[in-house]
Amino acid sequence: MAIQIKETNDINIDSIIKLYSTNNWSSANKPEILYKALFNSHTLISAWDGEKLVGLANAISDGYLVVYYPHLLVLPNYQGKGIGKQLMEVMCKKYSSYHQQMLTSDINAIEFYKTCGFKRAGNTESMWIYEGNEH
Repeated sequence: MAIQIKETNDINIDSIIKLYSTNNWSSANKPEILYKALFNSHTLISAWDGEKLVGLANAISDGYLVVYYPHLLVLPNYQGKGIGKQLMEVMCKKYSSYHQQMLTSDINAIEFYKTCGFKRAGNTESMWIYEGNEH
């Protein structure tokens, strides 16, 4: 399987919604807002198996000091093949000079993010106001 990683805005909304709904992310229920949010990200990268969208990651940033990685998704039948790791490597390389690279992780993904170089930030704790229901 030859997966291609791209930084492109040429992704149709149906492919994005399939990726999000297959992973049970509640933002799939707000397709127009999700689409606008992704394409207003500081960076949007995607993983492709031929013409099929199989993964996606985005970054929100001030452009100088701080970057936050809110979304990293891979189609379930493509998980465990290193695609998520490739997406994070591209992001971490792009933002390697930044003072802070941040994310919030589901408990099931903590070990994955540790393999990408992330660690708990001291005694900090994530807090949020959230409309979803998958956490």
